[in-house]
Amino acid sequence: MKIEELAEDFQESVNVSSPDQPIPGPDLLTQALNAFADSASTQDGGPAPNLPPAMAAARNKSGAEILAELNKSPLFMTDLEENDDVEALKALAYEGTPLEVAVGFKERGNESFKEKRWADAKEFYTKGITVLLAEVRKRQRGELEKGEDDAEQVKVLEQSLVNRAACHLELKNYRSCTLDCGSALRINLNNVKALYRSGKALLALGRIEEADDACARGLALDAENVALKALARDIVKKSAEIQARKKRDLEREQRRLKEVYTLKAALKARNIKTRKTPQPPEMEDAQISLVPDPVDPTSTLQFPTILLYPLHLESDFIKAFNELDSIGQHLDYILPLPWDREGVYRPANVECYMETTSGGLIKVGKKVNLLKILGTPSIEVVDEVVRIFVLPKQSAEAWIADFKKKKAAEKAEST
Repeated sequence: MKIEELAEDFQESVNVSSPDQPIPGPDLLTQALNAFADSASTQDGGPAPNLPPAMAAARNKSGAEILAELNKSPLFMTDLEENDDVEALKALAYEGTPLEVAVGFKERGNESFKEKRWADAKEFYTKGITVLLAEVRKRQRGELEKGEDDAEQVKVLEQSLVNRAACHLELKNYRSCTLDCGSALRINLNNVKALYRSGKALLALGRIEEADDACARGLALDAENVALKALARDIVKKSAEIQARKKRDLEREQRRLKEVYTLKAALKARNIKTRKTPQPPEMEDAQISLVPDPVDPTSTLQFPTILLYPLHLESDFIKAFNELDSIGQHLDYILPLPWDREGVYRPANVECYMETTSGGLIKVGKKVNLLKILGTPSIEVVDEVVRIFVLPKQSAEAWIADFKKKKAAEKAEST
């Protein structure tokens, strides 16, 4: 055989076109087939051998026509929806009628299932189902007439669906299990296995009423079925658990609402005003509460409280300031402060103030309990937090004057 060389004008000889210009004449796939045929006819000067039938038939066809022909072959197909007929599957696996092929896949699925290879078994059942559904579509399109083995095909299809449902159940694909069981039951309403497996899957999905219905239908057909009896017991147990959980959730919600109502009633009875802002601070579990019993209106109130030291930009947080406690009781264990190097923060040397609803300040006595302070008409608790300013006596007057000046400026800006 002679080795041919590429011509120097190779680029021109293949007639390369730009992307915007279509290639004139046959496309590249057709050119390749024709070139193969032409080269075969000139090998060693001898007579050209005959082309394979498939290639001879494709000669001079367009690329689109060739690809369409290739797509009819299982090895080259790209459109499974139009090519999943029995011939395609036979070419890939077995010879025989659609029923024989489907039965073969079902038996291989059964073998895999016995070996607990659930995923493999599922795939075999799926192939058998695909074979039979292809036949169904052909009959629906009028491509096939009614045959003698139609009833047997339907029977094998039902069995394959129920068996695949068992695989889905083992693989915890519960929704897919219910779908396969539903398809089997459309073929045969009295399929006990389909009713059992759908009941198991529905129970796993928490769809108790549907699971109970499937189980009851199965027991109506086979009252002594051991698996169905066990499923019925599981359904009863699960239903009881759900009812108990719902009862607990309901009781918890009712208690929460009662706590909220009791707290509101307690605040109202004490004439304590509260207000929430659009962006309250994050307080975690610190909140106004009744102790020791949140649903007992005779319990005492306690408030999250911040002691502010504005001259030093410091603060202390009291998580539960009881309404019967005075400010002095807490100052006694908080003062002196570790950062107070001058020693000006002493229980006897500080004054306490709270902001009023009008934006002013009110001096509060250190020996007065919190209940009396919060019951003052001009005081309100904002975002469930009591705020108390603590200042040294000698610095209080100057800070108050500065506070009022800032408030006046803020008010002027807002108007």
